Amino acid sequence: MSSRTLRASRLAAAGVVAVIRAPDPELVPELGAALVAGGITALEITTSTPRFADAIRATRVALGDQVLIGAGTLMEPAQCDEAISAGAEFAVSPVFRPALIPGCHAAGVPVLLGAFTPTEAQAVHESGADFVKLFPAEVLGLKFIKGLKAPLPHLRLVPTGGVDATNAGEFRRAGCAAVGVGGSLVKPDLLKAHDWPALTALAAALVASWRS
Repeated sequence: MSSRTLRASRLAAAGVVAVIRAPDPELVPELGAALVAGGITALEITTSTPRFADAIRATRVALGDQVLIGAGTLMEPAQCDEAISAGAEFAVSPVFRPALIPGCHAAGVPVLLGAFTPTEAQAVHESGADFVKLFPAEVLGLKFIKGLKAPLPHLRLVPTGGVDATNAGEFRRAGCAAVGVGGSLVKPDLLKAHDWPALTALAAALVASWRS
């Protein structure tokens, strides 16, 4: 099994991808540990985090192989190169950026590209991306996802936006490969207060919902 296939399998097995937008890169290893304590095993550190590559590198050192660490909000191949050099194991863009795929795949890194319509979702699939990031999922909703999967069951969908502990399991039952969860999990007020026990509790509830 190739490293890319193995990482894609680990991402799907994780189910819940925590999307981290931290105001300070030095917070990321700590908050990552809190998320892992709640059962989350995939972290997406976005480029909106200052010195995001440093945050990826430090989190990789702190948490090791117990978590799959990726980079998010990627727009240019150079950002992918920077993230992969820092230890990123998957790459995510909120939009359709097929130019990101060759470099990532050459490094054994699976890619999630953004889509909003059925045509875009199929285009992401045909581009060779490993997953389709449906974004923003709170606008599309579960009915859209069920309707999309009916004629296009081959799509490996990862909805992001609007997912929380009340509905994560419903997204899984609708046929999604995983879900991305940002603001409803990694809440700014918890980061500001360094309230890691509360973050761990939120993570545990979200994972339980997904596994239900």
